[in-house]
Amino acid sequence: MEIEFFEPAEAAALMRCTESWLRDGATSGRFPHACWGKGKIIFTSEHIMEIAKLSEILPATTASSLSASGHVTKERLIGTRSKVKLATAN
Repeated sequence: MEIEFFEPAEAAALMRCTESWLRDGATSGRFPHACWGKGKIIFTSEHIMEIAKLSEILPATTASSLSASGHVTKERLIGTRSKVKLATAN
């Protein structure tokens, strides 16, 4: 078993993010973590990999923005409003 354990400051340095972003994500339930003792937040190497996956943004395609019937889905992607309007106007 090879799991590494990191305190929030160590995990933040490894991930190149702020410690407060990690702590806020953990305390709000957005990020996986472990609590030891009286609420000490600890991240494992597996937690860090999962946080990276949760934070990943994949490129969207125009085809996925439109449903089969040609109506715009409720999904809103930043910077795509004008492209979607043009696609539905045609």
